[in-house]
Amino acid sequence: MDYKSVFSVITAPAQADPAIRACADLCADQGAHLDVLALGIDRIQMGYSYIGAEAVLMDATMERATADARANETAARAALAQPAPGLRWALESAAVQIGMMTELVAAHARFADLVVLTRPYGPEASDEAPAVLEAALFNARAPVVVLPDSGAPVVFPPRRIVLAWDQSAEALAATRAALPFLKSADQVIITIVDPGAHNPERSDPGGLLCQMLVRHGVKAEVSVLARTLPRISEVLTRQVADHNADMLVMGAYGHSRLREALIGGPTRDLLEQSVVPVFLAH
Repeated sequence: MDYKSVFSVITAPAQADPAIRACADLCADQGAHLDVLALGIDRIQMGYSYIGAEAVLMDATMERATADARANETAARAALAQPAPGLRWALESAAVQIGMMTELVAAHARFADLVVLTRPYGPEASDEAPAVLEAALFNARAPVVVLPDSGAPVVFPPRRIVLAWDQSAEALAATRAALPFLKSADQVIITIVDPGAHNPERSDPGGLLCQMLVRHGVKAEVSVLARTLPRISEVLTRQVADHNADMLVMGAYGHSRLREALIGGPTRDLLEQSVVPVFLAH
């Protein structure tokens, strides 16, 4: 399959230009349609209040959220005016209370072949950006490409891809979801970090995955690395740099599988460090 429906969410004006430029390149390569959601967030969680005060406060906070949504929509329209005229797109704006944001984002993302978001951490990110990423990944179960900082180059389609493999269900889900990119790449490096003596694949680490990909026409090879740096994320980041890769593909998960939240762990570390797009699936 190809990616025919691409979706992005804008929660801060600074996100619009890098997100839409990357989406436009991706849509041009895939012949895809781009859907953009410009969100304004009412961040107030109402607790107790004096009689009458709650309604006044809600009106004020929703007015602010509506103004934010309009600012994000304006930035998105300006960015959408820049790409090639052949880009097919739709833009929707909404103001929503923080408690309903996950449901709204997931309702849109679940019908997308691929979600493209800017990095959820850093000076250009909104406070809600991590929650938007989690909604797309965990609630909509959609594959997500997280872009690096706006100054870093983004290549669509990626020519060299590092695929992080740890035999997890998440890593396999990411591999399957990334097949359109993997099949068009000139080189895919299946990277296994410190597989361990009791690893089920210890006799041939990554061999079965490589076989599966080669049968799809992927130019895949296996690279087994020792954990020579304190964090696995650092080893993978160095692997990306060593191969001059254009994308990192990996399964997404957090410390708590029950919460399914991106709090700590290699997923967040890689998103904070990566200078190339990170393809995630769960």
